Amino acid sequence: MCRDHEISHNRQKKIAVINDLSGFGRCSIAVSLPVISKLKVQCCPLPTSVFSNHTGFEHYFFEDFTSKMPEFIDNWKKLDLRFSAIYSGFLGSEKQIDIVSDFIRSFRTEDTLVIIDPVMGDYGKPYSTYTSEMCSRMKQLVQYADILTPNLTEACILTDTPYKEKWRKKEIRQMAETLMEQGPDRVVITGIVQGGYIANYVCDKKECDHFLRTVRVGTQRSGTGDIFASIIAADAVNGVDFAVSVKKASNFVKKCIQKSIELDIPLTDGVAFEEVLDYLK
Repeated sequence: MCRDHEISHNRQKKIAVINDLSGFGRCSIAVSLPVISKLKVQCCPLPTSVFSNHTGFEHYFFEDFTSKMPEFIDNWKKLDLRFSAIYSGFLGSEKQIDIVSDFIRSFRTEDTLVIIDPVMGDYGKPYSTYTSEMCSRMKQLVQYADILTPNLTEACILTDTPYKEKWRKKEIRQMAETLMEQGPDRVVITGIVQGGYIANYVCDKKECDHFLRTVRVGTQRSGTGDIFASIIAADAVNGVDFAVSVKKASNFVKKCIQKSIELDIPLTDGVAFEEVLDYLK
């Protein structure tokens, strides 16, 4: 007797996105979901916490989801979900870093890419939530990454390099190579200011010797790093060359910022990526 068509939840490419959810302010899961979906990959969010709006506003509602994450994950296991990629963003505690480590070990297969955006700090300083112990735990998490997307501050923290304003190319290269020695096959150090340009330093096993630059516009807004890393993650699943993907992500973020300036969007409200999403392919 013929069996009915077997049910599978794994007929489409999927990315598990581990990050917080902000209802307003355009960051984290709220931008990853539409961006990854636009690139024809299913986005499966695993929330670490829930915010009414991000913490850049004067007031906000916050619910820590840490205690709920294991049960959430167990139900994915019961469904036998398999992911083309696992992408982690901001993690708010040592416990969450441990949960993400366990998640990677449980769900990773030979075909699963791990993208880690080590959201730890900016402007030369770690975020107030990042203790020395958390920084140490994040260094341990990096060993699981296939792709790592730190900004300049985070690259310094992960390599124990003193932060400064001006850098020589060989110093950036040394940091990128040190990061690759920790586990990743591909590293992009983002947000390097070079006069009127913003540069990303790209390093992979084929080449580790070049900056990709775009003209600097406006100022930093919430969610731009999440958009950037989401494009990198979806492109990796789709087999796009790493350097091509970095350039594409950088140019798209620039378009988002330009449109936000044009519409006079407040800085706290992130970028009006919805207005330019059709440019993303």
